[in-house]
Amino acid sequence: MNKIRLSPLVSAIILTGCSSAAFAQLGTNLSVDARSLSLGNAVTADPPGISAVHFNPAALTKIQGLQTDVQGIVANFDIQREFTVPEGYNVFGYSDDPLVCKDGPEIAADICTDFKDKVTSEAEYVSLYVPFLKKMVDLGANQPVAAPTAGIAYNPPGSKFTFASAVYAPLIAGFGAENGNAGNYMGQQVALERVTYLSPTIAYQVSDELSIGGGVGMSYQAIGLKTDLRFPNELIGMLRMIDEVVCTPFKENSDIITDILLLGMCNTEEGMNPFGRFGQMQIALEQSLSPSYNLGVLWEPREDFSFGLVYQSAAKMRLKGNYRVDNAKAPRELINGLMSSPTGQILAAILGFPSSVPASESGLVSMDFEYPQHVQAGIKYKIMPDLQVNFDVGWTDYAAWDKFRFEFDRTISALKIAKLLSSDVTDSSLALPMGFTSPWSWGIGIEYSATDRLKLRAGYEPRTSSIPDGKRNTMVPINNAQLFGLGVGYQFDSDTDLDLSIGFLRSRDNIPANTSSLANQTGVNNLLLNPYAGLNVQTATKITILGLNYRTRW
Repeated sequence: MNKIRLSPLVSAIILTGCSSAAFAQLGTNLSVDARSLSLGNAVTADPPGISAVHFNPAALTKIQGLQTDVQGIVANFDIQREFTVPEGYNVFGYSDDPLVCKDGPEIAADICTDFKDKVTSEAEYVSLYVPFLKKMVDLGANQPVAAPTAGIAYNPPGSKFTFASAVYAPLIAGFGAENGNAGNYMGQQVALERVTYLSPTIAYQVSDELSIGGGVGMSYQAIGLKTDLRFPNELIGMLRMIDEVVCTPFKENSDIITDILLLGMCNTEEGMNPFGRFGQMQIALEQSLSPSYNLGVLWEPREDFSFGLVYQSAAKMRLKGNYRVDNAKAPRELINGLMSSPTGQILAAILGFPSSVPASESGLVSMDFEYPQHVQAGIKYKIMPDLQVNFDVGWTDYAAWDKFRFEFDRTISALKIAKLLSSDVTDSSLALPMGFTSPWSWGIGIEYSATDRLKLRAGYEPRTSSIPDGKRNTMVPINNAQLFGLGVGYQFDSDTDLDLSIGFLRSRDNIPANTSSLANQTGVNNLLLNPYAGLNVQTATKITILGLNYRTRW
C-alpha cells in the first residue's frame, strides 16, 4: 500500500472483496426457508410451498387456491480465530509483535523473549448494513440476526397457471468486535446481504406429470466493512531498521548532507514498524435493484418419484458507495521525510509518489460484482409409503469471482504507489485476483410421516469450498463446511401447516504460516494483504439457525 502508505486503502478494498466472496458461500440458502433447511436444501424435486419461487418455480403448480406463507429465520454466528507462533518467527529480524509477544516496554529487544501460547479472537456481535442509514448497525453482544420472510401464491379455480411472489433473503450475514480484538486486522465489522423484495413468478402445469415455471427476482445487495490495518512486511521491517539503526545518530543533528544521502528518511517524528497499526478503513457498497431470474422444471411420473431442475441466473451489478481512510502517523511521516530532502523529492517524483499523505481521505468507490449463477437438480423417492428420501446435486459459478475490480472517483495517492507493484493497479482503480473455483455440491434429506399430521425431517449438506488454499483468510473463516438440519412439520387442518426447523453449520480451517497470500504469507511480495504474516492461523465457524414457517390456504 503505500509501499509504506498505500496500505490502508488498497488493503481494505481487498478485504471487502474477500468478505463478499467468503460470506456468499458461507451464507447461501441459510435464511430462505425453514423446511428446506431441515432437509439439507435437497428440495429441488420437492420444493416447499411458496419458497418454490426460489428453489424450483415449477412446483408452484402444487398450490391450490390462495396461499400465504409467513416465516422467521433466526441465526447466531460463532466465529473464532486462533493465532500461534511457529518456530523461527520474525519479520526482517524483528519478532516483538505485541499481538503474540508478552514482552513489555521495559524489555528493549528486537527479538521477543516470551511468546504467548496462543492468541484467540472471536466475533462479539452481529452487524447488519441498514440501507436507509447507509451504515452498519450492531445488534449487541450475543444477539442473533433475524430474517423474516413472507410470500403469497394464487391458483385460479380450474386454471393451470399459478402466480406467486415472495420476500426472502438468499444471503444475510455479518459480525463485529470491539476495539483491540486480535481479529480486527481482517474486519472489525463486516456485513453482507442480499434481500429479494419482489419476485413475480408464474408456473404452468403442462400435464399431470410435467410442470414448468419461471420468475424474476428484484433484490437489494449491500457490502459493508470497517477494519484496522497493519502490514508486517520485510520492506517495512527494513524501514524500521533504517530508522532505529542508521538514523539514530542523525535524529537530532541532521544536515543537508545527511538529508541528501539518506533521502530525508531520518527526518521523521515516528518511524515505521511492521507490527504497527497503519490506520483504519470504512467502506460501504450497495445496489438497490439487482434483477435475476429463476427457471424450473418438475417431472412427477409416479406418486413415489419426482425429478426437479432449477436454474438461477447470475445477477450482474454495479455496486456504488463510499470509503473513508484514516491514516496513522508513521506512514504520513515517511512521505513528509522524503519531501524534506532534495534527493527524496527526486525519488518520489521519479516513482510518482504523492507529495503528502492526509490524516484522512474519503470519496466514492464502485465495483462490478456478479452474484453467481447456480444450477441444481434433484430427485424425491418414497422408499416406503411413510419414508421419503430427497437427493440433490448443484453447481455454483464461483469462478466468476476470478478478479474484483474497484474504481474510484479520483486519483488516490495510495494507488499511485501500488501501481509500481502490480499491473492490476492504476492511479484510480484496483483489480484483485481471487482465482475462485466452481465446485459441485450435494445434499440429502429424509422425511418420515409419523402420522397423517406429523412429519419428522433430517438433512445433511456438505459444502465444498470454492476458495483456493493459497487465498484462505480470516475475514470469514471458512474452508469446507457441513450443514446439519432437523425439523418437524405439523398439519393443524386441511388448510394450515406449521414447520419448525433447526440447522447447524460448522467449518474449521488450518492456515499454516506462509501458505496464504490473503492472510499470513511472508516475504517481500506480501505487501497487499497479510496482517498475520508468519503466524499459524486456525479458524472455526459455527452458525446455528432456527426457522419457523406458518402456511395457510384460503
